[in-house]
Amino acid sequence: MDGNGRWAKLRGLPRSAGHKIGAKTFQKITRYCNQVGIKYLTVYAFSTENWARPKEEVDALMSLFREYLKDAHNFADENVKVQFIGDRSAFDDDIISLMEECEKESADFTGLHLNIALNYGGRDEIIHAAKTLYDDIASGKIKDKSEINKKLFSSYLYTSGQPDVDLIIRPSGEYRLSNFMIWQSAYAEYVFMDILWPDFTEKALDKALDEFAKRNRRFGGV
Repeated sequence: MDGNGRWAKLRGLPRSAGHKIGAKTFQKITRYCNQVGIKYLTVYAFSTENWARPKEEVDALMSLFREYLKDAHNFADENVKVQFIGDRSAFDDDIISLMEECEKESADFTGLHLNIALNYGGRDEIIHAAKTLYDDIASGKIKDKSEINKKLFSSYLYTSGQPDVDLIIRPSGEYRLSNFMIWQSAYAEYVFMDILWPDFTEKALDKALDEFAKRNRRFGGV
């Protein structure tokens, strides 16, 4: 969800104002994805690198997270299952508790499965998975290296049990992956859009989905 700060700067506003509008866009697009039948949606909300931003901006983002998490129960009737992916240990205890409460309340929902990536990095996720796998080898849970394959390794990722990514949409005019879901996106299609996230609309999503539908996905075959 990129471009919030630039959107605000273009309007002479503080970056935090862009993040507030971006949060509203996130809620709007999440609802729309649920309505049109998309089963899995992952939004990149805060990366492992974002801690390097000015403290004022990081604090504003933390306040936004709290606001969303406290209000999340109001969306229970939308049947959206929420999961947070990333290293949550870096957050304050109250934010961690709110995350856990949100996941618990929506655990049995059967609509859209929403992954919110917080303090997330694709490389960090792979390292975390490798360390957890190592622990299982050391404890004897995995007894032979022949047991280790792509399916097993995927089960150690934050997205365990979920399908691989089909489509990655990158708004804001940037043309890079930015350490996002490196393992899961091995065969993903990419759509790059020159639109800042606060201006992203349902029509923009439809355009990206139409573009995806035109792609010939051969997965290495003919």
